[in-house]
Amino acid sequence: MIVGFATILFVIAVGAGLAHVGVVDDGMIVTLGEVAFFAAMPALLVVTVSRIDLVGAGVNVVASASALAVNLVLYALVARLVWRRPAGEVVIGSLVSGYVNAGNLGIAIAAFVVGDVGVVVPTLLLQLLVVQPIALVVLDRLRGGAAALRRVATNPLTVAAVIGSVIAIAGWPLPEVVEAPLSLLGGAAIPLMLLSYGAALRLSPPVGRSGHTAEVALASGLKLAVMPVVAWAVASALGLEGPALLGVVLTAALPSAQNIFLHATRYRVGQDVARETILVTTVAALPVALVVAAVLG
Repeated sequence: MIVGFATILFVIAVGAGLAHVGVVDDGMIVTLGEVAFFAAMPALLVVTVSRIDLVGAGVNVVASASALAVNLVLYALVARLVWRRPAGEVVIGSLVSGYVNAGNLGIAIAAFVVGDVGVVVPTLLLQLLVVQPIALVVLDRLRGGAAALRRVATNPLTVAAVIGSVIAIAGWPLPEVVEAPLSLLGGAAIPLMLLSYGAALRLSPPVGRSGHTAEVALASGLKLAVMPVVAWAVASALGLEGPALLGVVLTAALPSAQNIFLHATRYRVGQDVARETILVTTVAALPVALVVAAVLG
């Protein structure tokens, strides 16, 4: 688990270093994000989702969905009704308060701490096939009006998740001639996102100086404290225990996913909240995860 966190922080630091010496500038940050969005991430999603076993994950789905829904709703209510933030900022803030790093760090933790990658799969699919498409529909509508549905229907991340799910449900193995290039291209997705994120950290105001301290504090608190507790409460009430319960709670305790910053950059909204919350939760999630593993492990 420590290795997983250290790996992410190292690549982020490389991105920050490249920005510091002038190799990466603001324009290149956008370019890195666009390459990840349109090419590398879709390839990664097709390969990853197509390998997933979708059977027997009912309780896990309910617990994960409940924890995610609580965070999304709580953040949206405060940001919209109390702070009167614009709709786009509310969407990004809600996502960063509950959308976990399941596809990267989550899989590593599930494999090395719980011993079963399957415990993180329900959250991964819930985010990819339900939460992300809905969020992208809203963000697209805010930008483009009548053409929004067409754009989200052709959104590369949504399309890739659907293709991967169809392959997984049908039980079709990807031919090597297809899987090999997709795996090669998909291998660039996470480094591209982390490098872009690290560069953005270096070229942006430090945490607390962007003027969004309240939003970052709320999103980080919901992510690190409320979400694991809700997941534990629901999963325990439904009879989950042992490694399965540990897996659900650890997944909920994961930091906010870096691809929310990718969305924020892509749609030019909420970048500061996404960037700072991801940083805070990535640094703080390790001790939280260690506590969860010690209590439930």
